[in-house]
Amino acid sequence: MREYLLVFLVAAAATYLLTVIAREIALRTGAVAKVRDRDVHAEPVPYLGGLAMLGGLAAAYVVAHQLPFLSRSDPVVFHDARIVLIAGAMICAIGTLDDLFELDALTKLGGQVLASGFLVLNGIQYYLFPTGHGGQFALDSAQGALLTAFVVVATINAVNFVDGLDGLATGVVGIGAIAFFVFCYQLTNLNNASLASTGALLSAMLGGACIGFLPHNVNPARVFMGDSGSMLIGLVLSASAITLTGQYSGTELSKGAMGSPASLAPTFLPLALPITLLVVPIADLVLAVIRRTRAGRSPFAPDKQHLHHRLLEIGHSQRRAVLIMWMWAALVAGSTVVISLYTGPLMWTLIGSAAAVTIALTLLLPGLHRQQVPAGDPAADKVT
Repeated sequence: MREYLLVFLVAAAATYLLTVIAREIALRTGAVAKVRDRDVHAEPVPYLGGLAMLGGLAAAYVVAHQLPFLSRSDPVVFHDARIVLIAGAMICAIGTLDDLFELDALTKLGGQVLASGFLVLNGIQYYLFPTGHGGQFALDSAQGALLTAFVVVATINAVNFVDGLDGLATGVVGIGAIAFFVFCYQLTNLNNASLASTGALLSAMLGGACIGFLPHNVNPARVFMGDSGSMLIGLVLSASAITLTGQYSGTELSKGAMGSPASLAPTFLPLALPITLLVVPIADLVLAVIRRTRAGRSPFAPDKQHLHHRLLEIGHSQRRAVLIMWMWAALVAGSTVVISLYTGPLMWTLIGSAAAVTIALTLLLPGLHRQQVPAGDPAADKVT
């Protein structure tokens, strides 16, 4: 655990420092987010935060390779992590070009498919799923490749779609990465398997990169991650979950807490986790596609009706809207991990209580704020 914590801190520190450099590069190259009708920021903000996050991931990988415990792990751990970072660099390059020159949606989709294809060609894909009673269902190479490409591309676009408020996508993915690290680490620990896995390593690196970038990105943001960052962290999160299916079988990691069977087999979770950890942005993505196609528009046509826009409309400030969506992301991600490892009434009581608090804050905070701030008071219009 100490080495994973060090990897997390290295990724956070490197990303934090490199973001200052990335911001200067963005200002000098003109990679700046102009103010548009659908945006909520009031003045231009530089892009290219994704370059800093990629640098933070790379720095954490180099350090992890030198640590006593992780460096002696199975060679596949660092091989798979290296492949994911190379694919991340590919998608980050596509995103950087988009931040600079505003590529069309089809070109970006092609880049996403190319990066996911690189993962598949190098062995990062779905292999098998449990069928119950110790049985397994193996996918052939074509099925595994198609499923992998679909999940990776869907996750990338889900993160991209939710990146509409300062710190929102960074926090949601950071929460998902930390939750997945807890799952990977605890699952291997409960089953007396090697604690060194690609999923745990990548999620620790990704969580650190998100935390390191967040101070620059919270409202009011000094820099945006841009497509270079949103596509990068979407790919790394989905790929980190996919690597689990290639390193362990369902029978190797079948125990939950106190020796009970894991309620969700770990070979199924690599498919479910990218969806559940990102249920908020994926729900936003699905609603956006339905909304736009029903109106006869392209699914990629931008608008101002995302979930975070709705939170602003009902009275939340930017910061409160972000915190609310972080809470929803933490609720779903944390519940998924807890349910997969633990059983019992206490677990459901805790999850139900957390859900009730989150719902109450979502619906009641705007009304409480309006009651505390008299009508006509300038503070009522102040973003907090």
